[in-house]
Amino acid sequence: MQRTVEPELMDDDAQARAYAEADFAEPHNRFVTLLAECLPDLPSAGVALDLGCGPADVTVRFARAFPNWQVDGLDASLAMLRYGHAAVARAALAERISLTHAYLPDATAPRERYDLVFSNSLLHHLRDPQTLWQCVQRWARHGGPVFVMDLMRPATREAADRLAALYAAGEPDVLQRDFLNSLLAAYQVDEVQEQLAAAHLTQLHVKAASDRHLVVWGRCP
Repeated sequence: MQRTVEPELMDDDAQARAYAEADFAEPHNRFVTLLAECLPDLPSAGVALDLGCGPADVTVRFARAFPNWQVDGLDASLAMLRYGHAAVARAALAERISLTHAYLPDATAPRERYDLVFSNSLLHHLRDPQTLWQCVQRWARHGGPVFVMDLMRPATREAADRLAALYAAGEPDVLQRDFLNSLLAAYQVDEVQEQLAAAHLTQLHVKAASDRHLVVWGRCP
C-alpha cells in the first residue's frame, strides 16, 4: 500500500483538544519503557530535546521517569502547545520542561546541542522525512543518544482499517479519522532504513515495536 500524505500541522483546536484529552497511556508509557531499554547507558542527568512534542504528554512522562533531566519541547502547532503548557503546569514540571513554538526545520531551539534527542509520532506528519533526520543531526551532540517512535504503515488498507477499529474505537470521530489517516501516512521499516542511509545515519537501528509502531534508536555520529 502506497503512503498517503496527511497535513503536517494539527492546528485546529478541536483536533488538539481531542488528542490532548485522549487516553494514550499505553503507547506513551511504552515509549518511555522502550527508550530506557534501547538506551540503557543513558546518563542519570542531562538535557533532552523533544521534537514535535504536541500536547506534551510524552514530554511529561519522560520527565517523570527521568527526574534529573530537563526537557525542551518544540512543536509547530500553537493549538497543541496551549494544551502542552497546561499539561506541564498540572504536572508541576515548569521548572524542568520548556515548550517552544517552532516549525521544523526552520526553527531555533533553546540550546545548540542536547544530551538526548527524542521524538514521538512526528515522522509520519512530515512531507519530507529528512526534516526529522536533519534536525536530529543538528541538535544531537556528537555521539549523543537518539530515540524515535512512530506509527508504522500497514501492508493493506484493510489492515489499517482493522487497526483503527481496534485502537480508536470509542474515541471522538476526529480522533478516529486522524488515527486512520496517520496509519496511512506512516512509513515502513525498510523506508525508514532508506531515509537513514540517505541522511548518513546508518549507526541508528530500526525495528517494528508493535503491530502499529516502529522505533529508531542509537547514537548520532
